[in-house]
Amino acid sequence: MKYAVEIGAEAERDLESIHDFIAANDGAARAVHALDTFVHAAASLAAFPHRGSHPRELHGTAYSQYRQLIQSPWRMVYRVEGKRVFVMLVAYGRRDLRALLEQRLLGA
Repeated sequence: MKYAVEIGAEAERDLESIHDFIAANDGAARAVHALDTFVHAAASLAAFPHRGSHPRELHGTAYSQYRQLIQSPWRMVYRVEGKRVFVMLVAYGRRDLRALLEQRLLGA
């Protein structure tokens, strides 16, 4: 059973920022490789959307439906709704995930 995977506009901006950061610090080739890794990971959710873990800092909150894939040191956070997977954000693993989601969802 295939799921449709959608990368939200804000997650796309996250990926652009990560690409730019890596390109500036480690070179263009590494930045392209990192971006390819993220795109491949997101595409793999079409076949296995529930494989990601639930972020521990979101347990017991209104955001417990979110899952994550870790591409160390980055986290890709998404949710599954019906036959669709929505990638919400891609962030450095040590960022405050709860605060980031609140910003994205509440527009704060």
